[in-house]
Amino acid sequence: MEKKRIDHYEGFEQGPIRPPSEANSLLIRLTRNCPWNHCTFCRVYKKRKFSLRSVENIIRDIDFLHDYIQRIGQKIKPGVFDDYEGINTVYNGFKEKDRVAFNAALNWYASGMKSIFLQDANSLIMKPDDLVFVLDHIKRCFPAVDRITSYARSHTIARIKQDDLQRMADAGLNRVHVGMESGSDTVLQKVKKGATKAIHIKAGIKVKKAGMELSEYVMPGLGGIEYSIEHALETAAALNSIDPDFIRIRTLAVTNKTVLAQQVETGEFEKPSDVMMAKELRLFLESLDGINSYIKSDHILNLFETINGKMPGDKENMINVIDRFFELEPEQRIIYQIGRRMGFFRGPDDLDGSPHLSRVKKACDLYGVTSENIDFVIDELMKRFV
Repeated sequence: MEKKRIDHYEGFEQGPIRPPSEANSLLIRLTRNCPWNHCTFCRVYKKRKFSLRSVENIIRDIDFLHDYIQRIGQKIKPGVFDDYEGINTVYNGFKEKDRVAFNAALNWYASGMKSIFLQDANSLIMKPDDLVFVLDHIKRCFPAVDRITSYARSHTIARIKQDDLQRMADAGLNRVHVGMESGSDTVLQKVKKGATKAIHIKAGIKVKKAGMELSEYVMPGLGGIEYSIEHALETAAALNSIDPDFIRIRTLAVTNKTVLAQQVETGEFEKPSDVMMAKELRLFLESLDGINSYIKSDHILNLFETINGKMPGDKENMINVIDRFFELEPEQRIIYQIGRRMGFFRGPDDLDGSPHLSRVKKACDLYGVTSENIDFVIDELMKRFV
């Protein structure tokens, strides 16, 4: 009989990213990096090899966190986190010390311990039996948790048996984050997403059928200037077929050391301007139909954070946010664009009486921002957040 390999345990692990909506979640690493890793717009896991962590090591991480949290709860009152002497006393009381794990446990304890996010890019690629075993252990250790979530690729979900997805849901996995990015087969092929519109739809429907919440991410601008309209219409059509619980907007930012950045340099890809992407986003929202999804624009990369509501009732209000932008005078638009990426404005209405207005104007003057160079300046500002 072949002996089962057990990876050497080198301590508690955490991956590099998680969705913004999981800011208060406890991060538990099941896999390392991304098993696909070909998307032209992404630089997160480049030159990093994908690997599955052993179940034994994952369980050890969970037990480590559980032990820390129990001891923290015995010594530190909820809401009292300026008692640094008490916190250090708790930490120093452990035989096995791991500052990363302890800080993760402490921060989660401070946030109320309501949600857990499974890292890295595609936890559902694990064998279903292994993932269910891990989920069962998480629920035993943390029975009061409301939400357990994970990233997953549509290609992976589409290949999982429906019964296995249901087992995962029954074991506690109740939200899945999927990077759709686009519903256009042309765009998906160009950015090497490794999925098609049909696969996205199949995967989304399977997640919903299993009773899990589905959060789909879309990326305005990813079609470039050439495929902007197709990108908007086909992405809306795919989402209309799925009716996900959440549609999250993540505006394209072309970052250095990506294939997409090289394509911009050679002229193969032309990134739409802020104004073009605003028009694309309006077309996308206008084309959503027959769904009950929440639209979330919860990222600083997005030009409009106040596009936030539930379909279909809030559709008109969300579109009105974009129309308000186009009603601004050209000089006001520039001030809003810069101020938004500086973190001072959430929507165009914030310009009215904003205490930050003079500061943004000074920044525009200092850096010589004009209608001719605004998109270059915006691109440079956006690179800070990717």
